[in-house]
Amino acid sequence: MHKQPLRIALFTGLYAPFLTGVSVAVHQRVRWLLQQGHEVFLVHPEINDQYPKNVGNRPMPGLEELQPFPNFTSYAFPTQPLIFYKSLPQPLNHRHWSDTKLLESFQPDIVVVEEAPQMRGFYSLFLQGYGRPIGVEYAKRTGTPIISIFHTDIVAYIQYYLGNQFFNLMRPIIPLLVKQSTKVYDANLFPSQAQLQKYEKLKCQCGEYVPYQGIDCDKFHPRNIIHNPIPNDHRPTIIFVGRITAEKNVMQLIDAFPLIAAKIPDVHLVIIGSGPLDEELRRRAQKFESGITVWGESHGTELLGWFARADVFVNPSATENFCTTNNEALASGTPIVAVVAPSTSEQVFPGRNGFLAEPNNPTDFAQKVVAILENSQLKAEMTQQARPSILQYDWSACTEKFESKLYQLVQASKKLESTLV
Repeated sequence: MHKQPLRIALFTGLYAPFLTGVSVAVHQRVRWLLQQGHEVFLVHPEINDQYPKNVGNRPMPGLEELQPFPNFTSYAFPTQPLIFYKSLPQPLNHRHWSDTKLLESFQPDIVVVEEAPQMRGFYSLFLQGYGRPIGVEYAKRTGTPIISIFHTDIVAYIQYYLGNQFFNLMRPIIPLLVKQSTKVYDANLFPSQAQLQKYEKLKCQCGEYVPYQGIDCDKFHPRNIIHNPIPNDHRPTIIFVGRITAEKNVMQLIDAFPLIAAKIPDVHLVIIGSGPLDEELRRRAQKFESGITVWGESHGTELLGWFARADVFVNPSATENFCTTNNEALASGTPIVAVVAPSTSEQVFPGRNGFLAEPNNPTDFAQKVVAILENSQLKAEMTQQARPSILQYDWSACTEKFESKLYQLVQASKKLESTLV
């Protein structure tokens, strides 16, 4: 039976040209929903002159790809730079714009709020942010179902940015904040079972596991070796792709590098991305000369080439919630060494497609990388297993599960409405 297309209002605090995994995921999800015939109203952060100039110039897929769809509309809400990270946005307070008025005009069947705590102000300890739960006022008044989507381990991010001492002072109230920010939504979706369990212990309400966080497995593929950015460099290459921020723990790679190089003398570490720790990273990498390349941002076929070119993809972050770049590397046929984090055990299967290392232990991390690079048979087996291990997370399969959840919530809401009439 053909399902009636839905009217979906989707709020996101991160979108192109702000470079994050959330931005990329939101764009792909909206595009897929539009391709299925749904009507989507995307409410996203504006880019303005308060941000560094390079932010607005990024060649990221965004609105220009969506605007040709007749079933697409959008609104850019006013923003200011995030207090701890000037290249990312925070919504201005609700005094400056009204989510309720936007929803009254669109009249959605369902409301989706991506990273609801961040929209409200969790990232900045409520010093910035919208100031109240997005969409909830309208949803309560009209009986419209509303859900939130968790992309990142927000509690871990706060700890990294504020430090352990201040975080320990906050620790007793964190379950209260998590409970308060999740109980207002009909469902709070997590792409990782381990992350859901962590947040349920922190008093998350109405939490559900839905594997909605996929990647384009046709786009990320071993054949992208034809786009190899360093075709004449035959050194064993390990790469990191992500933001250069405290919570990504990129400095651990600098600590691990000499331990790897002691066993694999010609190893080449390439760090791809940008962020507030750029300067410190480049300063620390200088002493290793050509052994470490801080590449900066990479986009398009060049980035696809890096994923396929790498011998090992490395991820030292302990804050990942089903990390997109891990999946992109695996889909490209590249084994992974990642640290144990709430979701990595659902992506990395030790001895099969990579290894898991102890968090904040450069020695263990280095040993895991060396174990792959110095054993050509093991590396070949892991390379062969990498792509098959992630195919179940192809974007279309994951978004179909997400779409099914939307229909389930809309139908449940209609049944409830009919019993009350």
